[in-house]
Amino acid sequence: MNAKHVFTTFAIAIISAFIGVFAYSKFFKPKAERIEVPVHVEQAARYASLPAASQGALPDLTFAAENSVHAVVHVMTKGRSTASSQSYPSNPLFEFFFGPRGFYQEPQQPQPVMGAGSGVIISNDGFIVTNNHVIENANEIEVTLNDKRTFKAVKVGSDPSTDLALLKIDGSDLPYMRYGNSDVLKIGEWALAVGNPFNLTSTVTAGIISAKSRSIQILGQMSIEAFLQTDAAVNPGNSGGALVNTRGELIGINTAIASRTGSFAGYSFAIPVSIVEKVVADLMEFGEVQRGLLGVNIREIDNALVQELKLDRANGVYVAEVIEGGGAEAAGIKAGDIITAVNGDAVNSVPQLQERVSRHRPGDNLQIEIIRDGKRKPFTVTLRNIHGNTDVVKSASRVSVLGATFEAVSDSEKQRLKIRNGLKVKSVSSGKFRDSGINEGYIITQANRVPINSEEDLNKVVEVLNEGLFLTGIYPNGRVAYYAINLQD
Repeated sequence: MNAKHVFTTFAIAIISAFIGVFAYSKFFKPKAERIEVPVHVEQAARYASLPAASQGALPDLTFAAENSVHAVVHVMTKGRSTASSQSYPSNPLFEFFFGPRGFYQEPQQPQPVMGAGSGVIISNDGFIVTNNHVIENANEIEVTLNDKRTFKAVKVGSDPSTDLALLKIDGSDLPYMRYGNSDVLKIGEWALAVGNPFNLTSTVTAGIISAKSRSIQILGQMSIEAFLQTDAAVNPGNSGGALVNTRGELIGINTAIASRTGSFAGYSFAIPVSIVEKVVADLMEFGEVQRGLLGVNIREIDNALVQELKLDRANGVYVAEVIEGGGAEAAGIKAGDIITAVNGDAVNSVPQLQERVSRHRPGDNLQIEIIRDGKRKPFTVTLRNIHGNTDVVKSASRVSVLGATFEAVSDSEKQRLKIRNGLKVKSVSSGKFRDSGINEGYIITQANRVPINSEEDLNKVVEVLNEGLFLTGIYPNGRVAYYAINLQD
């Protein structure tokens, strides 16, 4: 009985405890206390150069790369160095007349020189634009496409004043690049440099347009420099390659770098497509650039000139001299005028003015706005060529100065003379051949060590030469003869 009494008492206690807890929570429930724990949330990092609304909107450059890399080619050249020399002990008689020289230099045969650069296909039938300095001294030019096909290239023409050259390969349905518009480019806009630096084919680098209308005085006098400056990495071998916008359009031809080491140091320069397009069109149509001239000597307006002339500000380009017989003189422009606009486009530097005028040919009319005595005045100037008229300047073929006609060598004559190739001189008239003593019947087998099989082969050699033409050949009687011809005279 005692055990039963204890169990009953324990059960009643447990039940009473549950009832008490329930009653307390039901009628005397305390208000819940909310405790907030601070949580540190990392703010997403973003590019300082982009506004907050544009985060995650970096340009996709893959489209531009894919649409340009196949149109950029590797240009490889073979030329000849200037005559090397071999040293011998000084000659007393030589020193008596000319003074001590230390060694007598005996001329040796020029040595082969290999070069490389880039080029851009601008038509599906194989026209290629590159830098003049890439192919300037080349006797042979070879072009390799991105798909590894290789072609021999012929120089159509060149323009040293803009450092541009036009090549042609025998191809069809080739990938090519369309012209963009370098006028609408903005500072800070993305650009790609496509080329073959250090012979690394099909290399693409990216940067921005850092400046426009830059003159770096690299092309010498009478040059036209209005470079696009970029920070896209450009190195030796990129010369002649493409500067491309985000749409994959050609906006410039990479030409130079500013560097103390010879490698990229943050600055590269490209010829704007506004100049490229005009030069290429002229070379295709005339074989020579048709350059329209204002007929003025100009200079930048700097602070010193502002103070000297008591100008309000340094705007425009100062006319230092008006050339007699030029278009500016005929239009009424005078020394001391300040050119501020060309065809409605403002110009504030010499490169800007040169670039605007370089787009036009002799005979074109330009609307020039100038400031004279504090007042704005409009003038219409008819551009003239270097000869002072508006005629088209035609390029005379350098082969024509040789004064000869040619014909093929028959197979029987090749066999008789034991030669594999050659081009026969059919007739000789007034010109370099007659002056050098070359007679009819002479068979040219080599020109500057290049085998000659046709007049076209001779043409290619002569067109790229700067000075001497060296001919190796044989007469029908078997006499071997060599001739050196100075093309500069």
